Amino acid sequence: MLVCRKASSGPKTPIALTIGNFDGVHLGHQAMLARLKQVARQLHIASCVLTFEPHPREFLTPQQAPTRLTSLREKLELLAESGIDRVQIYPFNRDFSKIDATSFITDILQQELAVRWLLVGDDFRFGAKRTGNVEMLSKFSRQSGIFEVEVMPGFNVDGLRVSSTAIREALVRGDLVLAEQLLGRPYSISGRVVNGDKLGKKIGFPTANIQLKHNRPPLTGIFVVEVTSATHTALPASMRGVASLGIRPTTHTNNQPILEVHLFDFCKEIYGHHLRVHFLHKLRDEEKYPDLETLIKQIEQDIANAKHYFLTTVTA
Repeated sequence: MLVCRKASSGPKTPIALTIGNFDGVHLGHQAMLARLKQVARQLHIASCVLTFEPHPREFLTPQQAPTRLTSLREKLELLAESGIDRVQIYPFNRDFSKIDATSFITDILQQELAVRWLLVGDDFRFGAKRTGNVEMLSKFSRQSGIFEVEVMPGFNVDGLRVSSTAIREALVRGDLVLAEQLLGRPYSISGRVVNGDKLGKKIGFPTANIQLKHNRPPLTGIFVVEVTSATHTALPASMRGVASLGIRPTTHTNNQPILEVHLFDFCKEIYGHHLRVHFLHKLRDEEKYPDLETLIKQIEQDIANAKHYFLTTVTA
């Protein structure tokens, strides 16, 4: 998959395009990507996703911006897995936020990107102050004939509209089953294994510390997880474990969230490797314990509960 961070760096060949933040690349996004690829093949042109970095609301209203489900790297990983030919990343900054809707169509879609077919959601808005909408795009398409516009309705699962917001709400509640239903896969966070304070190793439970690239984690607590690696072929295809995602209130006071994973029956050094942590089941919320001994007993119980989860899930 080709990733272009500036329009001038992208090839000026006709493309089939869809536009959005694609946070989480959930089932609704996947339906759009499947349709995009289908039409691109029929027209013999490249399929392209136009997305933004940072998320527009992170720039415009940072205090009210939603928690990201996926970092930029994670989003690109998922888009690459979907089979899209190209991703065009536009930096969302003050200049970009001032582009009016008409200029967005003529200068960006028509001139810079050479769009021949465009797929958008039924609630798509664009341009300064979000003045552009689906009707405006369709009118331009009819009058100019430069590109065709197709509008995709919302995607529902059991009567619930699939959205990044609905997934965030499910994760906050610890409802990983619903999050998986809306995503089409278990929710995951990926990152590089970095050095930590090695407290886990000192108390008998070594952990892999995963570097977080999220503005803030969309979920916290203690979880049953599976861990995969696409970059280290010497590792098992899938490893099981228990993960802590939070601020570790018993042992730390800096309120800095961290993702730590204790892998079962694993003792290799894997610093620097990129892992993906799949969250399968929430065991409990974070708690502050009176001393380290109490924490150790709880960790032992968490490990036992996680192993029981795998035993009952596999044999069920």
